[in-house]
Amino acid sequence: SVIPMSTKEPKFWNDWAQKTLDKALSLQTLNKNKAQNLILFLGDGMGVPTVTAARILKGQLRGQPGEEGQLEMDKFPFVALSKTYNTNAQVADSAGTATAYLCGVKANEGTVGVSAAAVRSQCNTTQGNEVTSILRWAKDAGKSIGIVTTTRVNHATPSAAYAHCVDRDWYSDNEMPADAVEAGCKDIARQLFENIPDIDVIMGGGRKYMYPKNTTDVEYPGQPKHSGTRKDGRNLVKEWVDRNTEKKGHYVWNKKDLLSLNPTKVDYLLGLFEPADLPYDLERNKETDPSLSEMVEVAIKILRRNPNGFYLLVEGGRIDHGHHEGKAKQALHEAVEMDRAIGRADLMTSTSDTLTVVTADHSHLFGFGGYTQRGNSIFGLAAMISDVDQKPFTAILYGNGPGYKLVNGARENVSTVDYRNYLAQAAVPLSSETHGGEDVAVFAKGPMAHLLHGVHEQNYIPHAMAYAACIGQNRAHCLASAGATPRRPGLAGLVGLATVMRLLC
Repeated sequence: SVIPMSTKEPKFWNDWAQKTLDKALSLQTLNKNKAQNLILFLGDGMGVPTVTAARILKGQLRGQPGEEGQLEMDKFPFVALSKTYNTNAQVADSAGTATAYLCGVKANEGTVGVSAAAVRSQCNTTQGNEVTSILRWAKDAGKSIGIVTTTRVNHATPSAAYAHCVDRDWYSDNEMPADAVEAGCKDIARQLFENIPDIDVIMGGGRKYMYPKNTTDVEYPGQPKHSGTRKDGRNLVKEWVDRNTEKKGHYVWNKKDLLSLNPTKVDYLLGLFEPADLPYDLERNKETDPSLSEMVEVAIKILRRNPNGFYLLVEGGRIDHGHHEGKAKQALHEAVEMDRAIGRADLMTSTSDTLTVVTADHSHLFGFGGYTQRGNSIFGLAAMISDVDQKPFTAILYGNGPGYKLVNGARENVSTVDYRNYLAQAAVPLSSETHGGEDVAVFAKGPMAHLLHGVHEQNYIPHAMAYAACIGQNRAHCLASAGATPRRPGLAGLVGLATVMRLLC
């Protein structure tokens, strides 16, 4: 791509800055409307370097240099940083973080929908330590609710919205230890259908966890690894269909059936498009598998019919998987597709009544550098060679992961391989690359978006969103604006506040 001549003139940069300044000045009038609708876009593993690299990729896919481009999330007027640590982990996992940004409470790694008093994998620490999510708060307030993900619908991120489980890996009873089942702990797939009645829209993967063991999968009949896993003999999909048929409920498992629905005649939708996770967007069969943006469009068309509004959780869940596998190309294309879904949602909603938040649960040990030139392919080589081993290197590198490789005891010469579709080189050999521990970005627009500013604990996010929508525990201001007197904190509340202040000092 050619660098535009206009960028060599000071006028170009001065004019652009002036336009940006005019926009910034208009933000002085804060949007304090009540949020009718709430949308949370969660890019799993989408740290700030991933956001930057995805922006460059998005531009380069359009034939531009890339760096000057804008992601949809870049256009959001308010940006904060979120501290992602778990109660027992400096570098977080997706379960403990999901509990934070959905339930408003920080938790231990590996646990979903339970407080830090619950111990991972210890069934008897579940009861009494359950915490509810903003999905439940929204449902209790009469809103429609939806979950859309590119992973299994019972994966870490979505499960914190509805489940209370001391182990994120208890997908079905097949993955649970026998003593946990005997003690009465429930697998996550079962909790999806039992905990919050009538989740209006559920879309993602995870079919095999819903069917009895050895039930042949509808899409992959000859592949036993895709067969049902449940030991209790229950067919959760059939149970859902039987329960919702008369309530305009529809179950779909492929793109054709999904897109042939008339959303105005669907009250409940269950879409399970793969036995486990959906394929990477780069590897997706565009005839049979829906994209994230297609799923989001259908979800909003169904949810927005509720006059009380809706809460929608959207996860770009496989950004994380691409990074773990050292496949930067897959990860970044997943991030670009999630950005398309954000754009689609933007066209279907209004900032006057819809608060949209985009964030990540955690980062990865992913970065790019090496003094690359403007417009260099984000998957390309650095402009220099190493002054130590005299070999080229890719701009993208991982701190650890499967991309560690030696040839004859020395670092591989990446220019001799297809480095654009390559496991990016890693400094430390691991079969799966790890998460990163730095803060992640939070982008917000719509009513009360200004509440997301500065540096926050991750568990603050659902409290701010709930405040904007007058759901959950923060409703006194809504009564005040309607003419009632706001509730003042009682003596106990003031004593508690004083105690917190003492601890903080």
